[in-house]
Parts: sequence; structure tokens; C-alpha cells
Amino acid sequence: MTLQQWIKSPKGYVVMVLTAYLVIASLVAFDIKGIVHGVVAVGVAVVVDMMFGLVNQKKRITPDGALITGLLVALILSTSVSWGIVAATVILSIVSKYVLVSRKKPIFNPAALGLMLSVMIFGAGESWWGAFGDLPIWMMVFLLLGGYRVTGRVNKFPQIFSFLGTYFVLMLVMGLLHTGDAGDALRAPFINAVLFCGFFMVTDLPTSPAKTKDQFVFGILAASVGALIYGLFGGLMYLFVGLLCANLYHFLRVRFAMFA
Repeated sequence: MTLQQWIKSPKGYVVMVLTAYLVIASLVAFDIKGIVHGVVAVGVAVVVDMMFGLVNQKKRITPDGALITGLLVALILSTSVSWGIVAATVILSIVSKYVLVSRKKPIFNPAALGLMLSVMIFGAGESWWGAFGDLPIWMMVFLLLGGYRVTGRVNKFPQIFSFLGTYFVLMLVMGLLHTGDAGDALRAPFINAVLFCGFFMVTDLPTSPAKTKDQFVFGILAASVGALIYGLFGGLMYLFVGLLCANLYHFLRVRFAMFA
């Protein structure tokens, strides 16, 4: 595959969009730490991914998935965390990609699982700065444009519409019932986090279904569990919990279908 073909591929396009977010958010915020974390995360992700590839004796090693995982980790973790935690989070993510597998595909979204474990083990802070949550509201345009194009490239519109639609309806209902902090969930940086998670993590090709009907169920499940966790406990891990539950559902559905 040539460089031009790779850039036009779904994974190549995601890498380009996430890299653009990294640069734009860092420059606008005047925070070079974001770029430093991005370099560390991507470097560690590629090295660890290639090591696993060599151990598994892969003839063709293309670490595009590792690039995406590294960028996601860098864009979500707070720039105030140490580079060591960034590296450790990436390692957890890549290891999960090769250990928790089914039919040579990861069961869980590597970045989501690594980030959740990072919070639990290291108490890592997550600001979703790469989703422009701490920047002027008009910058959300970049998030929407890039996310829309990526969703089109991976053919996941049913999944993203069901995810976002379910999430916003449930938050509206929770707000009307005065349950939890639903109002905060519809403000920055929470809404930026939901959009970013939906566009770039819920739509992950290896860990989500391809068929339209299954995409609807996947999106609804991820949003429903996430909203429930948010209503009960708050915080930012609710997005990861919802997505990982949907990943588990997809894995079990495929596994039981094999034996049906």
C-alpha cells in the first residue's frame, strides 16, 4: 500500500484527523505538553505493537491501529499527567489488544480499556482536551466536521446516530426528572467528550458490528449503559463503561452465533 492509498484508507484518515486535532488544540491552548504527550504515546504504541507483531510472527506489520490508540490516549488524558502515565496507559491499551482477542480481533476498544484501567490503577486525570472542551465553543465545528467525515469513511452512521440520539434523549429525560447532573452532561467539556467518544471510539471497526441492525443495537446499548452510569456515579469513566459493555455484547453475540 502506498502512502497516498494509506491516507485515503479509513484508518489513515482517522490518524490524519486525530493528528490535526492534536496540533490545533495544542497551538490554540498554547500548551506544548499536548504535543509531547502525543509523541510519547504514539512512539510507545508503535514500538509495543511491533514487538507483539514480531512475537506473533506477522509477515506484514502496519501499526496504523497503534497510531490511532496512541493518539486517542494522548488526546483524552490530561496534559497535567506525567509522560510516564501516558506511556503506561498506552502499554495497557496495546497489551489488551493482543491478549483479549477473539478470531484475531480485539474484544474491547484498546484505548477505552487502557484509559479506564489507567484511572483505576494510576488515578490518571482525563480532560478530553483534544475534543476542544476547554477551548471556545465555536471550535466544536472541527470536532463535528472531522467526526462526520470519519463516520462516513468507516460506514457507521447508524451506530453514531443511535448512540448520540439515545444519549441525548436519556439525558433530557434525566434532566426533566431532576436525576443526576444531566444539565452538566450537555455542557462543555462533557458534550465534547461524548461527541469525541462517539465519532472516534464507538465507531471503531474491529470492535463493533458491520450490519445496520446490529449497529443500532450497539449504539443504543453503549449510550444507555453510559447514561445510567453517569446518572448513578457521575465522572468521566461512564463513556468507557458504556462502550466496553457494548464491545462485550458484540463479542458474545458473535460467539453465540458461531455455535447456533
